[in-house]
Amino acid sequence: MSSRTGIFTLATLIIGFMTAVLFQTTNEPEIRDTRTMMELRQELTSEREKQQELTEEVSRHESMLEELKVSGDPEQVLEDALFGLREKAGLTEVSGQGIIVEIKPYFTQHYEGGAIRSVPAPLMRMLINELNIYGAKDIAVGSQRIVSTTPIRNVQGITHVNSRRIASFPLQVRVLADNPEQLYHYMMTSTVKEFMQYENLEMSITQVSDLTLPGYDQTLQVRYMRSVKEES
Repeated sequence: MSSRTGIFTLATLIIGFMTAVLFQTTNEPEIRDTRTMMELRQELTSEREKQQELTEEVSRHESMLEELKVSGDPEQVLEDALFGLREKAGLTEVSGQGIIVEIKPYFTQHYEGGAIRSVPAPLMRMLINELNIYGAKDIAVGSQRIVSTTPIRNVQGITHVNSRRIASFPLQVRVLADNPEQLYHYMMTSTVKEFMQYENLEMSITQVSDLTLPGYDQTLQVRYMRSVKEES
């Protein structure tokens, strides 16, 4: 009975994933496009990569369903699938090659502003967006793992990530990537680096061969889904 329940649950997740993909790709709002040709090309490249990832994801789920049909040990298949989903959702610690982005205040002799308490939330979102566009696989801001539901907000002048204060310098943003050298060069000339300077923040980037990111340590909030009991 538990095997049937597990298979049904996994199949439901797969159907939900495919439905979400369809909804996302057919319900983009119409907005006036003011991007430059370079930005459009970068966006096109990013969208092509996303499409390839989605195609591979659908293929993996189809293979998993086929494996469940023929496997003599569906429980093990489900356990492997669950671990893969947890890893993809950012719930597990991950290691690999990547880059470290370090941010700290930078003051010139003409600076007349007050103390800099944290990286502004809009800049933090901009940084994460650019990292994702340029090939980041996994990201952690300080000790906070970035997942699909991560909120980045300004609360009384302090930026919060995953509802945790990010108010210490230097701030390290650790990033895993398949091609860290390419990501490094992209980020060295990124727009966000220039915007950081406007806020009297200095951004340095280091390429590393071994990097560990923590798993997301809070409870993921799942909306529009609830468990149901199997009819006897």
